[in-house]
Amino acid sequence: MKQSHLQHLYWRAGFGIGAHKIAELKGKSKKEVVSKLFKESKRHKDISIDLSEFSQLRDKNIKNLKKTLGKEKIQELQKKSRSQVRNLNGAWLNRLKEPNAVLREKMTLFWANIFVCKDQNIWNIQKYNNVLREQALGNFNVFTKAVSHEASMIDYLNNRQNKKKSPNENFARELMELFTLGAGNYSEEDIKASARSFTGWNRNRFGDFNFIKKDHDYGQKTFFDKTGNFDGNDIIDIITEQKQCARFICEKIYVYFINPIVDKNRLEELTKVFYRDYDIENLMRYIFMSDWFYDKNNIGVKIKSPLELILGINNTVPFKLNKNKQVLYLQKMMGQVLLYPVNVAGWKGGRYWIDSNTLMFRLKLPSLVLNNAVINLEEKGDIEGTFKQFYKKSKKNKSRLNTIVYWESFEKEYKNIEYQNLMDILISSPLNTDTENLIHNLKIDNIKDFCIQLMSIPEYQLC
Repeated sequence: MKQSHLQHLYWRAGFGIGAHKIAELKGKSKKEVVSKLFKESKRHKDISIDLSEFSQLRDKNIKNLKKTLGKEKIQELQKKSRSQVRNLNGAWLNRLKEPNAVLREKMTLFWANIFVCKDQNIWNIQKYNNVLREQALGNFNVFTKAVSHEASMIDYLNNRQNKKKSPNENFARELMELFTLGAGNYSEEDIKASARSFTGWNRNRFGDFNFIKKDHDYGQKTFFDKTGNFDGNDIIDIITEQKQCARFICEKIYVYFINPIVDKNRLEELTKVFYRDYDIENLMRYIFMSDWFYDKNNIGVKIKSPLELILGINNTVPFKLNKNKQVLYLQKMMGQVLLYPVNVAGWKGGRYWIDSNTLMFRLKLPSLVLNNAVINLEEKGDIEGTFKQFYKKSKKNKSRLNTIVYWESFEKEYKNIEYQNLMDILISSPLNTDTENLIHNLKIDNIKDFCIQLMSIPEYQLC
């Protein structure tokens, strides 16, 4: 494979590629490289943070728990356990940094913005995140059913309130609009029938799926012109029978993994492949093996998400933020915080990642994390409270990020490489005239400084 094709593949399937990996794979065929990528992602490994401090809250006997700990202690532990979602955020980010199974992790990140969910119950959201990871390259029908059974999703879209006597349509509506079909591809009657089918789908206090028979509507429903005594699994089966479902998911995949401008002919080609069996791995393998995937018009045209930007820098120069609040802060400033989606529709992505504030921050990011640059700590939005107290000692609202930079790893990877070759590895899109002049006039004495400069130009924002 050509170097440019390897870089394109590993930016789409992961978070960039280093010089050693390029050298390892350059002489191999496309089939060998793609097969290796899938083989490395065959197995999945759950993320699990230490929750032993809160194990008492999992006592099966709730009355005994209240008697032993008391109401105030239980509330204190519950509040503290909710803060662990931030630790799970850090654990997920660290997992994304791992070089093994990059495709499965990239797919997990993709699906988290399809099956969007938010939950402050740490056990439930950790389990939900691992379901995304487990199902990321599996069968879409099975995947959708698994998600619909998860406690976090049941809570997030109010299916606990969905009962025979008073159906709640939230999950039924978002299942079709955002997860499987897209707006305008179903009727209001379909929503009502779907909601009735999901009545009684609940969870117990330990996050396990719990079907409550007395709350389920066993009556006849008509959904997409089919009539029967449907339950939620039947609804998902009927949805995946619609070719529009395959088309909707393929369009999402096209925008995320191929090009933000969708080629309608290619989309129909992918839809035909996916509709056969809804096998996600087969679809992704088909994409990565297609010659057109490596066309010039698909390379360097995608604006990196904040996480792709952070992880791409880390892939070249490994670094560590010493304080988890700063990890969250970086994500927050650029508008993509793991486990904290903006709404049920998720992050819009593409050009929505960039505005006048985020662009300047993104361009300065390499200097912030690698070169001890000063940062303006103005905050945008909110996650849960603010980080203002954390930074209140900063003078004039300015500070530096507390990072450990592993330059020795960078030097080991790039010490014998020419400046031009480093630029070829880091930059996918063509340079405009102003950037070319800037780089040509740079007076830099070492490759470390040149690396930071390259990651600070506008073209590095693209992959």
